[in-house]
Order: sequence, then C-alpha cells, then structure tokens
Amino acid sequence: MLSPEMSSSKEIVLTNQEAQIIFGRHDEHLRLLEDLLGVEIFARGNVVKMKGDPEDIEKAHKTFENLRHKVHRMKYLSPADIFDAMPDEKDKQVQIVETQQQKQFKSDDAILIRSKKEAIFPRSPHQRSYIKAIRKYSLTVGIGPAGTGKTYLAVALAIESLRNGLFSKVVLTRPALEAGERLGFLPGDLEEKIKPYLQPIYDALFDLLKYEELKRWSERKIIEIIPLAYMRGRTLNDAFIILDEAQNTTGEQMKMFLTRLGANSKAVVTGDTTQIDLPLSRETSGLVICERVLGKMKGVKFVYFNEKDVVRHPLVKRIIKAYEAHYSSQAKKRVSD
Repeated sequence: MLSPEMSSSKEIVLTNQEAQIIFGRHDEHLRLLEDLLGVEIFARGNVVKMKGDPEDIEKAHKTFENLRHKVHRMKYLSPADIFDAMPDEKDKQVQIVETQQQKQFKSDDAILIRSKKEAIFPRSPHQRSYIKAIRKYSLTVGIGPAGTGKTYLAVALAIESLRNGLFSKVVLTRPALEAGERLGFLPGDLEEKIKPYLQPIYDALFDLLKYEELKRWSERKIIEIIPLAYMRGRTLNDAFIILDEAQNTTGEQMKMFLTRLGANSKAVVTGDTTQIDLPLSRETSGLVICERVLGKMKGVKFVYFNEKDVVRHPLVKRIIKAYEAHYSSQAKKRVSD
C-alpha cells in the first residue's frame, strides 16, 4: 500500500450520459480500469475519484478523457474500447509483432490484457489459431515444443475472461509427478513440495498481474493453482481451467481432468508429446491418448505448434529442430532394423 506521501488523487466530473456508458453495467468498466491502471476508482453520482501512484493517476485521468471522446461517437463501450483508450497502448502501440505477416493480424486476435511491460498479441499464425480456438471451443488442446507460448497465452486468456466477467474463477493445474519423483519422498511440507512443479504457472501470473492483485484473487479462491491430484472429486462450474504439462499425465488422470468440466466452463490442455518424462512412455501418456480418442470430436479443437512458433532465444528454435531431426533419424533406424 502506498504511503500518504507517495499517493495522489484526482477527480473528474462526467455528464449523466458519459457516466452511464463509461461505468458499464454494475460498474464493470470501472473494475476493469482499476485492474488495468493499478489505481483505486470511486464513483459517486457523476463524479469519479482516482487514488494511487501519481504516474498511474495521470495515466488514469488521460484514459477517462479519451473515454469521454469515445462516448460522444458511440453508445456502448466494449473491453477493447476501454483498453484502446489507455494512453500507453494508444501512443506507443505496444505490440510485440515484428514481421509484416504479424502486423496483418486482426485486432480482435489481441488478448486484451497487459503484462507489466506490454500488450499481448499473437506472434505467429499458430498462436493466432490457438487464441481463436480457446475463445470459441469449450476444450482446446495445444501441442508443441517449449517456448511456443502455449501456457502463457492460455493463462493470459484466462485472466482476460475473468476480468470480463465470463467466468467466476480460474483453476491452473499440472501433474506434480515428473522424472519419476513422488511427492511422498520429497522433503518439506506440501506447499514446499508442489511449488517447484507449479513455478512456471506462477511465472506467467506474475508477469501478467501485480503481486497484490494475484494475492487478493488467490486468497479469495478466484485463482487456484493446484496439483492435478487435487482435482479428483471436484466439479468446476463457471471456471476457466488450464492443465499444463499434460504429456506427463496418465490416461486415467487425463480422463479424470476432462470430466471435471462443469456448466459454463472452459478447459485448455497444453503439452509436448516429445518431452514425456519417466516412468511414462508415449503409448501411456494421457496427452497422446487424448489426441487419439478426442481428435475428431465435435467441440474439441487441437492446435499444433512447431519450432517456428518459439518466442524464446533464437537458439532455442535451432535446438528444437536439431533434436527433432535426431529423433526422426533414430525412429527410421529402428524401423529399418
């Protein structure tokens, strides 16, 4: 919390029409603006008061002025209009696209959420297809190598959906059993045991949310981060659910996860079938079985990534390609033998 010396406040007076459109139904736009701008917003009648860091307050004030101009031209504001009114996004055009093809992606493919640095846009055709699939289908399965944005984009879309009121909670999970290690044989209490396995999910959340926001939502169980084993017996209604590292599930675990889906819920499964950890094999991996069983099912969408989608260090693309060539050569050799 900011000290009185560091905090600042500002008021802006709106007309009745401006207030009605800018506030949104049940003040939903004000809550979205609080999350995006990192300030506290109080509305009394047509008067809006903002409190927070001086720099954030100036940004918030400019955002409201931009929104006032917008409502003179339209009778309804979408989350995209709210986002577009923010000075950083409008002035800097914060995009992480580098190629001409990426510049041609439609704006509705943008995930309307900011990380601490930038807006999030698809960087490749497969990422674009992935985003569109998650928005459209109740179950989306993203399969491909590490570094292609499978988990990060899914988490970002989950946060976007939560902020827009499409779901009441987000549940993120992954198997806490990798490389043959069982939790019972690891030192420490439960939280210490599972945290290393769930750290990649925390990393994505910390990049997308402020610490205070993540802490508040976690304490209220609006965001849950749990090992896959703790999903058993639950029915998740009105939830956005993500299963990460799905290649390390068994067939039974995958079926258990998929049958947790309740009313008005959406699930995203991510994994890499070339990185299956012991003691699983390709034939017993829950992700491989899921692909085989649900590949043609209506309402389920599979999206595949390759080394061209990698958004990490350029060397990672070459490493993935080299290993794929190696595995392909080994497979051909086994067949010929």
